[in-house]
Amino acid sequence: MKKPGLDAADIRILSAVQQHGPLSKTRLAEMVNLSPTPCWARLNKLKAAGYIRGYRAEIALGRIGGFTEVIVTVALTHHRKSDFDRFEDHVCGLDAVTECIATGGGMDYVLKIFTPSLPDFQALMESLLVAELGIQRYMIYIVTREIKSSPPNLAALIAEAAT
Repeated sequence: MKKPGLDAADIRILSAVQQHGPLSKTRLAEMVNLSPTPCWARLNKLKAAGYIRGYRAEIALGRIGGFTEVIVTVALTHHRKSDFDRFEDHVCGLDAVTECIATGGGMDYVLKIFTPSLPDFQALMESLLVAELGIQRYMIYIVTREIKSSPPNLAALIAEAAT
């Protein structure tokens, strides 16, 4: 499917749903300064083209319980496609791993992991090592507090890329 070109109105729509989640037709139209029906049609085209992957609620985990959040960097012993695939397939099946990104440089992956406690995190790491995923080394960083967590400013990012 060919992706439609994005214009300023499309960027405003994407920015609005990124910041506020699902909105009513009328509210979205007001926010992006378009009439409701054409605005809704644009939103549906953006969804169909794959620009919007889904909507999520941002939950204040600290209000629910004292969970352990850990950032883990992982380097694999070998760098064959089969090694990367095996590691990625395994990690994708773990609920505790909420993010996993492949990186260039000294480490191959960065993971964000949430567990009920530090001993639960340690058990998870031991299970990764027992699974023989080819982990050469890993480093952990215990998150003590979150300073900033936000999606990128879409309009500013696109404007900077255009210059």
